[in-house]
Amino acid sequence: MSTAPRTHCSLDSDGRITFRLRPPSAERPRLLLVLRPKKGRPEETTHTLDLEPHGDDGAFRAVLEPLPRLAEGRWDTYLLSGPDDGRERLRPGLRDLRALVDGGPPDRPSPVAVRVPYATKDGFLAVRAWLRTAHAEAGPVDIADGTMTVHARLHGARLGEGAEAVLRLRGAKDTVRAFPARTARDGGFSFTVAYEELTSSGSQVWDVFLRPAADAPQARVGRLLDDVADRKAVFVYPRVTVGGSAVRPYYTVDNDLAVEVTTPG
Repeated sequence: MSTAPRTHCSLDSDGRITFRLRPPSAERPRLLLVLRPKKGRPEETTHTLDLEPHGDDGAFRAVLEPLPRLAEGRWDTYLLSGPDDGRERLRPGLRDLRALVDGGPPDRPSPVAVRVPYATKDGFLAVRAWLRTAHAEAGPVDIADGTMTVHARLHGARLGEGAEAVLRLRGAKDTVRAFPARTARDGGFSFTVAYEELTSSGSQVWDVFLRPAADAPQARVGRLLDDVADRKAVFVYPRVTVGGSAVRPYYTVDNDLAVEVTTPG
């Protein structure tokens, strides 16, 4: 059983995270964030914060400022109790994420940087970070009559002539389906995908992107701008049968929007 203290954290609207804990040793304690590497790869990216005394109850505080921005991925947190001590994973305490609930400012500049502290499946404290040149934030997804209509808002770029949603077949980047994007009065946009255009090649997954203008680079469509670090099992949409295939939108482990097609046999 870990002896590391529970670590409380709060996040403000600028992305600043304040960590509070009572380390068992006060000899130059530090908080270490480690970017979780891909499977089979070594750790390469870390960020260390000094823990300073805060208050009269033996608590310490570390502040992760908005800059420098964290690289995209999952950052595990550790306590370094002293200069010669090993690291110990931190367990989550109270997480105040109220600043994230409403999605933040309506138009975020580029790059779009997001941080969400969360509890891992095995009970430790981590920070999920996204860092993207542009991002299309998905809102309501309406499913009716063999179609999916996605309402969204673009951040870090502007919609222009020829804007369209691009669905790219996973594993075959040159296989795409495009659907026009329609601007909305509130500054957002929407697009409608006809499921029958996705069912011609058996079981497969289509990843959803937005091309903001005819010659603009594509931006991923997903849902990042709230307090949910892992929404794959939280936002579950129904399957619709089209031409013998079951089709459903879903959010990936990175909170990006995708469409799964399952064909029997």
